[in-house]
Amino acid sequence: MIELIIIALSIFLLFIITLWKRRSPANLREISAFTRLYRTLGLSMEDGTRLHISLGRGSLLDAHGGSALAGLAMLRHIAERTSVSDQPSVASAGDPALGLLAQDTLQAGYQAAGVEELYVPTAGRVTGLSPFGFAAGAMHIAQNENVSANIMVGHFGSEAALLAEASDRESVIMIGASDDLIGQAVLFANTQDALIGEELFAAGAYLGAGVSHIASLTVQDILRWLVILTLLGGAVAKFFGQI
Repeated sequence: MIELIIIALSIFLLFIITLWKRRSPANLREISAFTRLYRTLGLSMEDGTRLHISLGRGSLLDAHGGSALAGLAMLRHIAERTSVSDQPSVASAGDPALGLLAQDTLQAGYQAAGVEELYVPTAGRVTGLSPFGFAAGAMHIAQNENVSANIMVGHFGSEAALLAEASDRESVIMIGASDDLIGQAVLFANTQDALIGEELFAAGAYLGAGVSHIASLTVQDILRWLVILTLLGGAVAKFFGQI
């Protein structure tokens, strides 16, 4: 029952705040990883290299689905920006359903740019179904397809170390985010700009994916404060013997 109330409240707040954000400009704090990503997007098109967006191995049917959707939102924006490049972006995934969605998202980016005829289905790939099998396939892309940056957004565990090592060996820029604590630790230690915690879910807002993404950040802040106030209220009630 409580879960349904939270979901309903979140949907209501998202709808109201989306309407509000349409009338007022967004004021987002600077995150160095997104600043570097914007710079990397432009440089890759100028020097004729490609970007590799790795979506991890999270399934859309479990708790890791949120990180997968965040990665797809980032992929959509990058695909549109790089669709006319000599070396368009490629995406990798470690889950079959996520791989199909990566192809569909890439195609949507090409359609938005008005160059759908340039889309190639093999730009979105499932590189493996096991953690290290997926990492081995993604490493091949980084090492052999003229990649200038590896962008990892999704569910990654300890296998992220293999991708980080491959990027370092090829002197490739690496930007990473994971919803797994082990993956976060690996990426924080091995990347110049790692996204920490809920910054993973801010990708769409920072990359201009739409007003709803900006509104979702406000909803996250509201829910976070509600949780904090609930915990403080429970502590006070416990102190006075009310519960």
